Amino acid sequence: MITATDFITIPYTSDLTQAGIAYACRSLPYTYDRMGGSHFNRLRRIVVGVAVELAFRRRLAEEKVPHDNLGSTPFTDPDRYDIAIGGRRCDIKSFMLTRRSLIRHVSREPQALLGADALVPSDQIVSDHLNDEDLYIFAFITALTTPNQRSLDRALKADQPIYLIHPLPKEWAHPSRWIPLGTLALKCDTSHAVTLELGGQNESRAFMAEEIVLEPRKRAAAESDFYALGYLHTSNPPDGIVGVHSPSVGETHLVEPIQWGNIWIYGMQIIFTGYMTRGEFRQRGNRLPAGSRVFKYSSTRTENRSLPIAELHPLSDLFTQAKKWAKRGA
Repeated sequence: MITATDFITIPYTSDLTQAGIAYACRSLPYTYDRMGGSHFNRLRRIVVGVAVELAFRRRLAEEKVPHDNLGSTPFTDPDRYDIAIGGRRCDIKSFMLTRRSLIRHVSREPQALLGADALVPSDQIVSDHLNDEDLYIFAFITALTTPNQRSLDRALKADQPIYLIHPLPKEWAHPSRWIPLGTLALKCDTSHAVTLELGGQNESRAFMAEEIVLEPRKRAAAESDFYALGYLHTSNPPDGIVGVHSPSVGETHLVEPIQWGNIWIYGMQIIFTGYMTRGEFRQRGNRLPAGSRVFKYSSTRTENRSLPIAELHPLSDLFTQAKKWAKRGA
């Protein structure tokens, strides 16, 4: 059992968002989306997951908790468990709170999280990606996002950072035949020049990106030899259509102004609540059907196993145990 005094609260910094975006852009075509929803929601969830993992790494280093960084998982691998404590892999479950009223409530009364649900998708409980000795760590992040044009306009007026992205369809981002896309031709029908970043993969499937400036209604060609094109990115909202043509795909993909999404996360705090081994969670967790109402979601999209946050174990105990494990192994 834990109380709110066991929580570890970390202020959110913008470099966490930057790290999350860098990974999200690379992994987009390969990430399994059990939650459903738009590409942009999916990308925001990836950004949050990476940001929280990085914050946890930093906390471990600050408290001198022995741990292993297992190396960066290739972005083509959808399962990322890159931290181990005492040889036990850590799967950090992150839940983003974006409703302003809920953020204010948790800020004033963090103990409210004790009644929230620690959720693990049922398909993960029975998968072989983790052993029963491995660890689930549960965290909440308070943050604002821009899920619609109105909220994006507010962010722009407030001179907040944005990261506009347009994911390409599967035939561009994850083609069935691994052949060059050919010389990519781009054009914009806008009132101003558009600076674009093209992100994708080369012949060896390594990530590659190219920046190109499009003058209004003038065709430009990319110089890089892309084998897959995952996304287009710009920092300023185009006020007209942007198009990209691939000889290999045999079509021109057109992007309307409303088809860009901002995946910048305006984080405030990360609250690490507690942990539990997968084996214990599997034994004690209750089945929670899809469509259930929980603290964070009005309706869950998938079936989960659930326990109240209050029934987790304190992270301070894990950190102390990690130091004992390290001494035994010395």
